[in-house]
Amino acid sequence: MQEPQLTIASLVLDSRLQKACALWLKGGRYRLLPPPSELSSQNPDSTGLEQLLVDADAVLIEQGMLDLGRLRRLNERGLRLPAVVIGAVSGRIEYHEGEVHLPPDQLEQLPYSLDAAFARVLSQELKGVEGSAAAPGADGELSEGWKLGNRLKERLGLLGVFYKRDPDRFLRRLGDAERHELLESLERTYRDLLLSYFRDPAAANQALESFVNTAFFSDLPITNTVEIHMNLIDEFSKQLKLEGHRVDFLQDYRLALLDVMAHLCEMYRRSIPADAPITLQAVSGSEATT
Repeated sequence: MQEPQLTIASLVLDSRLQKACALWLKGGRYRLLPPPSELSSQNPDSTGLEQLLVDADAVLIEQGMLDLGRLRRLNERGLRLPAVVIGAVSGRIEYHEGEVHLPPDQLEQLPYSLDAAFARVLSQELKGVEGSAAAPGADGELSEGWKLGNRLKERLGLLGVFYKRDPDRFLRRLGDAERHELLESLERTYRDLLLSYFRDPAAANQALESFVNTAFFSDLPITNTVEIHMNLIDEFSKQLKLEGHRVDFLQDYRLALLDVMAHLCEMYRRSIPADAPITLQAVSGSEATT
């Protein structure tokens, strides 16, 4: 049975980012809608943006695109969709606390980040938390006939994305070039994590979540995660020695690797249905990849 196609509203105005996002979502289960013309104006009360989000299943946001007026208006209407924010990892929340962050140089991970954004909403549904308030009706009042949680249940099942990763996008099933691109992108994400790990915890947390999300949904083997960590630490060590600095403090960054492992274990734990037997295959989701 064919997977349902999900509609992604684009709030990306930069033409290069638009093309790049469309490229990485091409041919998958996500269909990207162009941004409304009103987005480039300074009018926070424009209805084009609201209607675009009403018709969408998730939203892709260029960092800084939602000003306070628009954000307040969307929150008043209860339009809090699964979201991926494209921009520098800064620790700042652009839309809501469930958003996923992805820097522009890591767009190879965009489909996996969208999977993660949906997973967050669906996991909230599992806890009995509404994924969204009712969407606005034609008269401007809130309508009880449409709710994001209900819509996602109909399209995906309650745990459709969270428990049913797309095996066609597992790392081992990608072509050589695509696999290489994804691993390089993950290395850039991990570099962001290490650089901010001790000096900017909020930014480090966003980088960590981005890495873990892609690692989970791409079924990245643990050995690859350790290899990425060791290669970067080795690179940092060589550079520091060339500059005449001490390198013994680099061993402290093992905490970052342990942090990643802990988050990955938690994602795998939560991905097992309550009535499913806990087996190696159920936990790994692959042929002994963990």
